[in-house]
Amino acid sequence: MSANKSFSTETSERYSRALFEVAKESGDLEKVETDIKGFQSLLENSPELKNFFSNPTQSIHNQNNVNNLLSEKLSFSKNLKNFFSLLIEKRRIFFVSKIIDSFLKLCSRKRGEVKASLISSKELSDSELESIGKDLSSSMGSTIKFDYKIDKELIGGLKLQLGSFMIDTSIKNRLKKFEQQMIEN
Repeated sequence: MSANKSFSTETSERYSRALFEVAKESGDLEKVETDIKGFQSLLENSPELKNFFSNPTQSIHNQNNVNNLLSEKLSFSKNLKNFFSLLIEKRRIFFVSKIIDSFLKLCSRKRGEVKASLISSKELSDSELESIGKDLSSSMGSTIKFDYKIDKELIGGLKLQLGSFMIDTSIKNRLKKFEQQMIEN
């Protein structure tokens, strides 16, 4: 195990790679990805469900019953239903959020997409976001997918992070630089 990775991160990546490979081999990858996004949305919008799966005092039987019910109601692929059952049996279901994030990154990577974080001081229109995405995609040679957020504290401008590459054109950052220069002088 890498010295820089926690046990939960390493374990989550292994489980997500296993699900990815099984889904890819069975030709079920798109369905599993769609299902897992639906489940992720459900977890984010239901703190009760999230707590239920992350609670180690819940019995395996109860968690499997809920998994079976969700799988039926949401029409999960057989691979995903079985995967969740495995996580429950191995008492790893509390890693499910990290596993989902890692799995979705693998799916994006397979499509040649690159994830980026874009933060603006004001809300950008869909056409502005599309234009930024097209410009970056053409210069990077890969499809860029944004995690877009608004942060009014930036005062003006944008922050873009693409891996370890960061562009910060915000007024807040410029003011910080001026403050630093004044302190140094």
